[in-house]
Amino acid sequence: MSMRHAVKARGGAAVVVAAALALALAGCGGGDDGKPKSGQSAPAASQQSGSQKQSPTAGEPAATEVLATVSGEEGIVLEVNSARRDPGGFLTVSGQLKNTSGKDFTHTTAWRGNELTSSGESVAGATLVDKAAKKRYYVLRDTEGRCLCTTGVNMISAGKSIPFFVQFPAPPASTAEADFSLPTFATATVKISG
Repeated sequence: MSMRHAVKARGGAAVVVAAALALALAGCGGGDDGKPKSGQSAPAASQQSGSQKQSPTAGEPAATEVLATVSGEEGIVLEVNSARRDPGGFLTVSGQLKNTSGKDFTHTTAWRGNELTSSGESVAGATLVDKAAKKRYYVLRDTEGRCLCTTGVNMISAGKSIPFFVQFPAPPASTAEADFSLPTFATATVKISG
């Protein structure tokens, strides 16, 4: 085969490969923005009635629901928005710590309980009590001893609020409510969901 015919053959093969790639890319080609095309209905998963609310993700408080509100020292208010069982055997309590006073509030060491330095300024001193089973639950820890809770709680500015979450081992499924406590606040009875 002469050099001229070899170059022609390679050039033809390159055209065939380029055409195949163009067709493959056209078949994959994006453009689907999730909106139904004319004549098609939206997928069933995205059709929800206006009265249904999507459930919050773990650690995210349900902003519209207030399970309990208790007052603490110096105008600080603890609001519990959810106490939800997670599939992994946890119970996550979440809500807001609000400073209703006119001055900044500096974190109290009582909130962190008997924490030494692993979690620093936190809400690791929280407990959950299942009165029916007569059992107290403490905040879960990771493999390095840090609490599975909100950390870095140094100060709450006047008139501001900060979100918090705390994870406990989940009480039995038969337990519908439990008492949540954080030092310096009154005990709050919360309804458990999930």
